[in-house]
Amino acid sequence: MLKKKNIFILSLGIMLGVFMGICGSVFAERDNAEPVADATEALPYEDLRTFTEIFGRIKRDYVEPVSDKKLLEDAIRGMLSGLDPHSAYLVAEEYQELKEGTTGQFGGLGIEVTMENGFVKVVSPIDDTPAQRAGIKTGDLIVRLDDQPVKGMTLADAVKLMRGEPGSKILLTVVREGMEAPLKISLTRDIIKVKSVKNRMLEKGYGYVRISSFQSGTGESLKEALAALKKENAGNLKGLVLDLRNNPGGVLNAAVEVSDAFIKSGLIVYTEGRIENSEMRFNAAPDDLIDGAPMVVLINAGSASASEIVAGALQDQKRAVIMGEKSFGKGSVQTILPTSNGAAVKLTTARYYTPSGRSIQAEGIEPDIALARVKLETLEKTEFKPVKEADLSHHLQNGKGKETPEEVQEKEKETLEKDYPLYQALTLLKGISIIKK
Repeated sequence: MLKKKNIFILSLGIMLGVFMGICGSVFAERDNAEPVADATEALPYEDLRTFTEIFGRIKRDYVEPVSDKKLLEDAIRGMLSGLDPHSAYLVAEEYQELKEGTTGQFGGLGIEVTMENGFVKVVSPIDDTPAQRAGIKTGDLIVRLDDQPVKGMTLADAVKLMRGEPGSKILLTVVREGMEAPLKISLTRDIIKVKSVKNRMLEKGYGYVRISSFQSGTGESLKEALAALKKENAGNLKGLVLDLRNNPGGVLNAAVEVSDAFIKSGLIVYTEGRIENSEMRFNAAPDDLIDGAPMVVLINAGSASASEIVAGALQDQKRAVIMGEKSFGKGSVQTILPTSNGAAVKLTTARYYTPSGRSIQAEGIEPDIALARVKLETLEKTEFKPVKEADLSHHLQNGKGKETPEEVQEKEKETLEKDYPLYQALTLLKGISIIKK
């Protein structure tokens, strides 16, 4: 009886200490704005009594001994995971992995994930990673990791299992919409080095920039990519495609820098939360790195968070045409709060809003031009082609050494079959360019 009472008192003391520490910081934030209420009025004694009762029962009756440290750590995890899918407790190792991810290099499979109905849901695979190469798709539900069911795991536990030594293998069991049976997909872990910005010329005058994630250096990488495109084109661009498909997001400031590269003035994004420093406004500087050239932004269901900030800003400021599918719909801001033990709390502290005041939380960005997921194939193939001037014997050469229209058309056809949304974006830019002449 005495032992039971000691456990109860010890547990209650621990929890009251933790709770008072939390309340102290909250009230300190409120001190500047309003009178502080009596802290004892806010303490839910009945709920704390229930907690300590359960704590004591686990210590006494659970089939195996469990340390106080583990119980309290798990309680903190549960407290945060119950808030929303993005708040979490990060132990020191997880905190370090998160920092590595925002700088562009980490170990694993290369998937941005969240939790849905107890399963791991793929937000998007990252470009040039084992996940993308193996065919993992946005919306896939991962139900098993090797032989272990995902149901009942925390997101942190699932992510930890997916990470591992480069070269080691893992078998994912995936449920995909439209498939009758689960898929078994084997992946080999690798060091994930994410190059967040890639660029190339689509045709003379028309550039393409792909941003796969928003890292701390993405803004600077974008400037370098645009400078390279201008140099290759020997002058200003006629149009630009900005590809944000399957971009899971990342650093807020990087999204602001990318938006600012194309907007000369006005609001880019603003945030609102309960605490004073969660309310921020970001405005554009007076420059446009492509001098007002028409833009098309490609998005899909895997475009999330920072991607949606960019798409929403360019759409509201009438700077770009948004094309593709409705985006993921993550409109919240997470703040990383380091703790004294080397761990950190990832806490949702604000919602963000587009310049017109839209919150895309659970709604997403609606494209100006919607494109369904399609795959185009030639219905009939024939060995015979229409006879053209170029097929005639001794035909007169063009005289300028340029590609023939047939050669250009064949290249465009290859682009169309490989990436239909990109082809549509390029076609739209050409149409805008013709109208503006």
